[in-house]
Amino acid sequence: MEPFVYLASQSPRRRQLLEQIGVRYTLLLANSEDHEPDPEALETVLPRESASDYVQRVTGLKLDAALARLERRGLEGAPVLCSDTTVSLGRRILGKPESAREAGEMLRALSGKTHRVLTAVALHTGRKRLTTLSVSQVQFADMTDAQIAAYVASGEPMGKAGAYGVQGHAAAYIANINGSYSGIMGLPVFETANLLRAAGLVL
Repeated sequence: MEPFVYLASQSPRRRQLLEQIGVRYTLLLANSEDHEPDPEALETVLPRESASDYVQRVTGLKLDAALARLERRGLEGAPVLCSDTTVSLGRRILGKPESAREAGEMLRALSGKTHRVLTAVALHTGRKRLTTLSVSQVQFADMTDAQIAAYVASGEPMGKAGAYGVQGHAAAYIANINGSYSGIMGLPVFETANLLRAAGLVL
């Protein structure tokens, strides 16, 4: 059988980015029979935790859960890949909005400012755990209240850190990017490919 990775992520964007570089993957997701804690519960920010520490810690916890899932199900052995993305504005960490109102508040905070997008990646292969962190800067143009309301009404901000998706309608308000576009999407391709080379999955 050709080499593949288990991808422990529900994000369609991460699947798309793996497919872009020709990596075969099998989804390794929790289901109701696993009786695992809610993945969202892992994303609680600890007091005084920095954005970089936070995103790397959460990614590690998600990888731990995925490895336990793999063993519990008795599945074929293969590398396991996890990733998590967060947005930080100064010292404030902006996770996924829980309501349209919160999404609007996040977008108003980002309007006209530059923020950071941090994506951590962890790959378990053999007995090794390989990790990397991508940090990008994103500058938003000023957004009017009407523009924010229309974007929130589209539903796109929900389920996305910082209440926006760089690959969607929000691109119309992004004035400048310094860093990894794919990292902002949710999986930095260059950094991830370097990890996968160590596992013999890409050239």
